[in-house]
Amino acid sequence: MRYIVAFAATIVLASPASGHHSDAALDMNSLVTFEGTVTGFNWRNPHVYFTVETMDEHGEQTEWTLQMGSTISSTRLGWTPESLSIGDRVTVRAHPARNGRPYALSNSLQKEDGIALTAAFNDDFSVLDSDTREPRLAEPEVAASTSTLEGRWMADTSKLVDYLGGFAGFFQAQLTLTEKGKTAQATFNEHSDENPIVECIGRPTPSMIVTTNYYPLEIQINEDDETIAIRTQYFDEERTVYMDAREHPEANERTFSGHSIGRWDGDTLVVDTRNFADHRSPYQTGLPSGAQKHVIERYRLMGDGTRIVVEFMLEDREYIVGSMSHTRELIYSPQTSMSRFDCDPEASRRFLPQ
Repeated sequence: MRYIVAFAATIVLASPASGHHSDAALDMNSLVTFEGTVTGFNWRNPHVYFTVETMDEHGEQTEWTLQMGSTISSTRLGWTPESLSIGDRVTVRAHPARNGRPYALSNSLQKEDGIALTAAFNDDFSVLDSDTREPRLAEPEVAASTSTLEGRWMADTSKLVDYLGGFAGFFQAQLTLTEKGKTAQATFNEHSDENPIVECIGRPTPSMIVTTNYYPLEIQINEDDETIAIRTQYFDEERTVYMDAREHPEANERTFSGHSIGRWDGDTLVVDTRNFADHRSPYQTGLPSGAQKHVIERYRLMGDGTRIVVEFMLEDREYIVGSMSHTRELIYSPQTSMSRFDCDPEASRRFLPQ
């Protein structure tokens, strides 16, 4: 599969992005450009960072902290752990923090030797999720087929609707909130320890389906112990689906990924998940989820074996009015890496205002 890469060249964004866990603190409608010397380069997840020392307008030395996407998205854009070295002279273009601190979201960089590197796909982020800074697949190529649900799968984004705000915008547009949900969302402070991402806590299902725009989903069928494992590369979430006709445990037995039981409905795998632990922002909008969250997923292999159709239904009567449903096609992608995400707590906290 290939990815579209476009070097950013305009000065003002065509449309501001929102929803990333630090975007509210960034001025996404402007860019600053400065020259300086690289003083650090941290190749970690969920975000790669580098620091650049430069002179401010008063002639004083200032060290800027520049945020990028994950190591995975940065690799797709041509970066490697050796792309920058301490002492490199660079020219940086970036979206600065609103409060004036020397912190920014990197847009592009040019080294003294002329090598140019981009940290964004284009200025309106039309193919870049504002949550993860991940590139979505474009013009996906169907290169293999299978006769089972097992394997690695990624979304056919040519058939998906783009939402301003990416992951957060997707849920924001489709969820109707209860009064309790509205209040909780309005009081959420994403730039604090209240944000689960600060502690490298990811987002439970249906997140692993929604993030197939950027990260592979892997299914493994274990017939001997009557289980199915479903994994996502994003924050390394893995859950077990019990296929032995057991029931869900008592309501007070709650875990991050919930408790999943499954059955076959003809050629369709049906997964029922309950018993989720409380999560402060599983949809990245500040809307919580709680003990009443319930997700039903359906996975079906398409006739030619190159795709599966995945559906989910989400409900949580405490915070959501009614339910929401979503359907997408995933392309069989055995060539896609499932390398560990390995979220680093230090890197995850670095966006917090000082």
